[in-house]
Amino acid sequence: MSEEKQPEATTGTKPETALEPASAAKPKYNDDAAARKAPDAPAAKTDERRGGRRQQGGQRRNNTRRPRRGGPRERVRPEFDQKIVSIRRVTRVMAGGRRFSFSVSMVIGDKKGRVGVGVGKAGDTQLAIEKAVRDAKKNMITIPMTKEGHIPHDVHTKYAASEVMIMPAPGRGLVAGSSVRTVLELGGVKDVTAKIFSRSKNKLNNARAAVEALKQLKKG
Repeated sequence: MSEEKQPEATTGTKPETALEPASAAKPKYNDDAAARKAPDAPAAKTDERRGGRRQQGGQRRNNTRRPRRGGPRERVRPEFDQKIVSIRRVTRVMAGGRRFSFSVSMVIGDKKGRVGVGVGKAGDTQLAIEKAVRDAKKNMITIPMTKEGHIPHDVHTKYAASEVMIMPAPGRGLVAGSSVRTVLELGGVKDVTAKIFSRSKNKLNNARAAVEALKQLKKG
């Protein structure tokens, strides 16, 4: 009869070959720890790249703006001073309803003997003002005055329902009211007294009456 092979008896101790994988596993754990620390290396490089923006010690530089070339720009003063005498909203009744627009009366002058009155109408206030300035430039007059800014004689004029009288008054300054004062002030007239004889409160007509009165002046 053939002898059957009996299984070898196992002892409580493990063979030496079984300990080798355990010893080999330790370097693997260390490699994982090194791999965890590996991503920190690129961060250091990025800090080095950013080093150009920082000074030593990690402090940032003070980013100061360079001054503009040519220095600050000066505002260009307009040729004429302007002042709105009256502004009103006008309504037109059309087939489809009401339409609104604005009417602006304006006086412009250089305070050196030139003055003008204009009217502008438009759907927008700013556009109406621009039209009034253009109209005033077209109707500008030159006031005949002395070197001191005085008018040579009295003038009395009536325009529509407005009646105005302007008289020289040395030493009294500018004595006038309503829009007549605006016309004389922007025209550069000094030491005058103006009187409105009419009861009209229409500022546009009063301003135009003052302009008509200044047109009648003649140099002596």
